[in-house]
Amino acid sequence: MPAGGPGTGGTEAKATVHRRTEDGGTPLHLAFSCHVYDEADRFLLTRRALGKAAFPGVWTNGFCGHPGPGESPAEAVLRRAPQELGVEVSDVVEVLPDFRYRAADASGMEEHEICPVFRARMHGDPAPERDEVAEWCWVEPADLAAALAAVPRAFSPWLVEQWQQGAFDPR
Repeated sequence: MPAGGPGTGGTEAKATVHRRTEDGGTPLHLAFSCHVYDEADRFLLTRRALGKAAFPGVWTNGFCGHPGPGESPAEAVLRRAPQELGVEVSDVVEVLPDFRYRAADASGMEEHEICPVFRARMHGDPAPERDEVAEWCWVEPADLAAALAAVPRAFSPWLVEQWQQGAFDPR
């Protein structure tokens, strides 16, 4: 899937846009992040598949991705949810429209993204693709916030930053 945005000339293959810091790093590009909640307002916490190029095995939000050419981040959320989680989402709302971050994992693979953050609702449990999600669980937002404060290194850096910027605040 193309990853477009500033620094990429508009579109570039996802496989080549994310680079290691030793190879010059990743150019700033457009992505999205989605926090998924169930009917009981529990947060979907997922563990990235071990085969992921960046941040494998890290606990994070419901799912992330990149818009395709001509696709808005909100449209990409609706497209990617069934592809990653095996189910559709509804009630998609943008909660941090100006979020951006830059982080490298232990191997040096870098993320550098303009990454609007969305919140969405899921009815039922996910049936994720194994090459995307290794594990998942529903957690109470207050419990997740306590864990993020206590052991931020156990989670993706973007999830920690999103929490710090108010993505879990009541809307």
